[in-house]
Amino acid sequence: MDSIAQMLTIIRNGSAARLEKVDMPASKLRENVAKLLVNEGYARSYKTARDSKQGIMRVYLKYDESGAPGFINLEKVSTPGRRVYVKSTEIPVVRSGTGHAIVSTSKGIMTGKEAQKNQLGGELLCLVW
Repeated sequence: MDSIAQMLTIIRNGSAARLEKVDMPASKLRENVAKLLVNEGYARSYKTARDSKQGIMRVYLKYDESGAPGFINLEKVSTPGRRVYVKSTEIPVVRSGTGHAIVSTSKGIMTGKEAQKNQLGGELLCLVW
């Protein structure tokens, strides 16, 4: 099971349905990706609630005045069957710098720009624009 792909699909489908918020099972990896989506302005906020299992994470989606979502596309790059690793110099520039690459590095999950600044490579998780 690819938890990041499932998360991106839930967010993408919720955005297409113009939902205010979407719920999904929580994990540390998903929380870190949601934190980046909020920090970069693609989502309003997120919060986690613990239950008897692994917990629930709720992501509040962001829309502009015309009702368009805060992002155009969320694209998964690395999959369980085909991991994509990049060096800090090979991190792609997404949509001429208007989008973001999300990279899992040895120092944690960060955007491609932060990874390049810190000269860190890692697994290229997804692209957001």
